[in-house]
Amino acid sequence: MDCCKKGIREDTAIAILLSLATLALASGLKARQTTTPPATDPNSSRTTSQSDGFFHDCVSIVSETQAEQPHWITPLATTTPRLEQEFRYDIQTQPHNSGVVTDNYGVSKGLEVIPASKFEVILAVPPYVVNNSDSKDGFGDWQFLVKYRILAKNEEHGNYILTAFFQISVPTGQYTQGQPSPVITPTIAYGKGHKNFDVQGTLGIGLPTGNEEQIGRNLTWNNAFQYRLFKKFWGNGSQLHPLLPGRT
Repeated sequence: MDCCKKGIREDTAIAILLSLATLALASGLKARQTTTPPATDPNSSRTTSQSDGFFHDCVSIVSETQAEQPHWITPLATTTPRLEQEFRYDIQTQPHNSGVVTDNYGVSKGLEVIPASKFEVILAVPPYVVNNSDSKDGFGDWQFLVKYRILAKNEEHGNYILTAFFQISVPTGQYTQGQPSPVITPTIAYGKGHKNFDVQGTLGIGLPTGNEEQIGRNLTWNNAFQYRLFKKFWGNGSQLHPLLPGRT
């Protein structure tokens, strides 16, 4: 019975996330179909016209979406509440009190796409984790994240943003480089700027779909503080607050 309940919870979590992604893609497709004008030149190629119209609409949606929000730089550690379209790859080195150093290549970053206004989908690349010689190196869990921007104003109209995240990690990690069950992480992300200073933060909780006693529920609060110098250089500092670490 426990195994059946675990399987049902994992399937439900994945189904919810895929539904959100489908909704975002469907909204973007509907917007593009609505805004794409028909070809006026009867001698032009219909295929070429549709292709040009599709890519033009994609670029227009991204440009309009980003123009409505603040234009801060993406923090080094904190996931930004802003909607971005990019490919991101990070490398992280973490020393431990025992003297062991862990290198993380990728840090669960990857392709970020804006399929529709107010939506972003992140398809992360599984990170490759390198430990000390006593443990095996390998790939970590695969993660998938959907952002929905609740409200935002650019620098001329208030300079703030509020976004909801829905993330799931799938236990694809090798050896002990991941969790034994999927973990759903609902998060609220926020940001406020004043002149050259801004703060961006996230507050989220990890909810395991199984093996909760082993994984625990992790409530974390992360903030990044930035200051822009000479319009080109950004200073960045961050704080991570594990409000409810480990098992509950």
